[in-house]
Amino acid sequence: MSRRIRKAVIPAAGKGTRFLPATKSQPKEMLPIVDKPAIQFVVEEAVRAGIDDILVITGQGKKTLEDHFDRSFDLEATLEASGKFDLLKQVREIADMASIHYVRQGEARGLGHAVSVARQHVGNEAFAVMLGDDIMIETARVLEGMLEVHERYGASVVAVKQVTRREISAYGSATPEAVDGEDNLVRIRDVVEKPEPDEAPSTLAVIGRYVFTPDIFDVLDRTEPGAGGEIQLTDAIKTLADDQPVYGYVFEHGRYDAGDKLDYLRATVELALDRHDLGPAFQEILVDIVKRRNLL
Repeated sequence: MSRRIRKAVIPAAGKGTRFLPATKSQPKEMLPIVDKPAIQFVVEEAVRAGIDDILVITGQGKKTLEDHFDRSFDLEATLEASGKFDLLKQVREIADMASIHYVRQGEARGLGHAVSVARQHVGNEAFAVMLGDDIMIETARVLEGMLEVHERYGASVVAVKQVTRREISAYGSATPEAVDGEDNLVRIRDVVEKPEPDEAPSTLAVIGRYVFTPDIFDVLDRTEPGAGGEIQLTDAIKTLADDQPVYGYVFEHGRYDAGDKLDYLRATVELALDRHDLGPAFQEILVDIVKRRNLL
C-alpha cells in the first residue's frame, strides 16, 4: 500500500483567452463563481482530500491569485472594526487552508511542461495534478476516489468521463481495458490528444484530475512537443502507460468546465441554487425569468 499523498500541483499559467476581455487584467482562475474564485474551489477540494501542500504554477499577471491566498491585514482590520466577524473568519480561513507555494512556468510550452517545473518541489513522491478550469462538486469525491485507487495499486491514476463523440475532440481520448472486480476503474492503454471525432479510440475523455508517481517527471523530460507544438501531458501519460500501469478512474457527474462560457454559467446557476442563503430567492428569480420570456 502506498503512503498518503500530501502534495498537489495546480497549473495556472494560462492566459484565459476564451474569457477575454474579462481576463485582460485578471487571471482566469480568479473569475468568481457566485462569490468565490474558481481556483478556491480547487484548493478546497484538495484540502478535503487530505492534501496540505499545494504548488501553483503561475505566469505573468497572476499576482492577484497569490494575494488571494495571502493574509490581508488591512482588510482584516477593517472587517474587525466594522464588526463583520463572519466575513473576517472567511478571509482568514482562505489564508490558513493549506501551505501554498508558487513557481513561474516562464515559457508557455504546454500542460506537460507546466507539470514538469514542479519537479523540485514535489521531489521523489507521488502527487496530484488539478486543473483550475475543472470544478468538482464536493459530493462527487473524484479526487478522494483517485487517491484511494493509488493507495491500493501504487500506480498513476487519471480521471476519465464518457462524453459525446462530437465533444471528444476537446479532450484526450483514452483506450481503456477492463479491470477485474472494479466497476469504476479501467486500465489506460493509450491516450490520443484532441482527436478528430471519427478517429478517437473511444469517447472516454481525460478530465482535469491526475495522480502521478514521480516517474512522470522522467517521462516528461524526454517527451517531444506534440499537438500545437507543446509538450502534451497526454503524450507523457501514453508513454508512462507503456512502462507501468496507469488507471482511469471513471466518474459520471459533478464536474463543471469553468473554462467554457456556457458551463461556467451553468456552474454559477447550479452552485448558487445549492446555497442555503441564496438558493430559494435565486430560484424565484429564475422562475420569473422563464415565465417572462416564455421559455417553457
